[in-house]
Amino acid sequence: TPSQTVMPTPTPSETAPAEKQTVNLAVLKGPSGVGAAKLLADSDAGETANDYAYSILADNTEIVAGLSSGSLDIAAVASNVAANLYNKTNGGIQIAAVSGLGVLYILENGNTVQSMADLKGQTLYATGQGANPEYVLNYLLTENGVDPAEVDIQWKTADEVSALMVSGEARLCMMPVPAATAIQMSNPDVREALDLSAEWDGLNNGSHLTMTCIAVRTAFAQEHPEAVENFLRAVLDGSLYDEEELEGGDKRTVLHFHPALAPVEYVKGDPTAASELVAQYGITPKAKIAELAIPKCSLVCITGKVDMADTIQGYFEVLSAANPDALGGSIPDDGFYFE
Repeated sequence: TPSQTVMPTPTPSETAPAEKQTVNLAVLKGPSGVGAAKLLADSDAGETANDYAYSILADNTEIVAGLSSGSLDIAAVASNVAANLYNKTNGGIQIAAVSGLGVLYILENGNTVQSMADLKGQTLYATGQGANPEYVLNYLLTENGVDPAEVDIQWKTADEVSALMVSGEARLCMMPVPAATAIQMSNPDVREALDLSAEWDGLNNGSHLTMTCIAVRTAFAQEHPEAVENFLRAVLDGSLYDEEELEGGDKRTVLHFHPALAPVEYVKGDPTAASELVAQYGITPKAKIAELAIPKCSLVCITGKVDMADTIQGYFEVLSAANPDALGGSIPDDGFYFE
């Protein structure tokens, strides 16, 4: 288990609080869940500064409902969905971290698609309608001279698209990893035709795909700033509660920081061990899928108002120019970023 990982002796930083704050946390199956698996395991082991009552959900709509109703406090969500929520709730949510870059791929049962332009006139099965995948696809098609209306885009659930591709009934799909990885493992005839991050970068538009972020309810952050700070500290630094023996034989519980055990760094640094956790929590069906997908999950953890804005603003500008509705009508102002 992660708590058994041999690490250098850390320096005690603070004593444990008398009572932990409960945080209602949600992540999505897929890349955001992959990046959070270590945090979930630490929480279950009682080794986090907060208590996390967590949910692993299937799509953004469930997270939107939870953040809107107040049943969720912190959640991983598509970045454009967070922008929509910010605009539509008058600042009711903020983002605390940018957590994922581009993870979308065009897969093909065949060898006919070599560029975005080759999708014209094709039937493409996809997941992510109303979120980043739809807007990214439409933008890339348009920039490559293809009207999205010229592609028969069939929006399905991830499970439906996967079943169609694995059976060979569908020839083309757009899917994120690790679901794309699972399809290729199940059907070796399926190839990676296009990496949409590379396609985006090839446009040289001054931005990068910035697809996933960590959202926090503004009211929760105002009421429990320490809980949000503890979350970010755990995500960035990796933290464990340990017992320390004092002179005279007394003991105290202290919070130690282990940078190599920070969730994102742990997952990226040891995909084999991390993949077991990912499968354990049902984020992917099998550990092998997670292990192969982790290098393509584009996991990051970028915090701080300035750094987050620098990372995501160019992406929002591109989306807004293509379709302002993608962001709920406008690019969020500085209040969008939790400091």
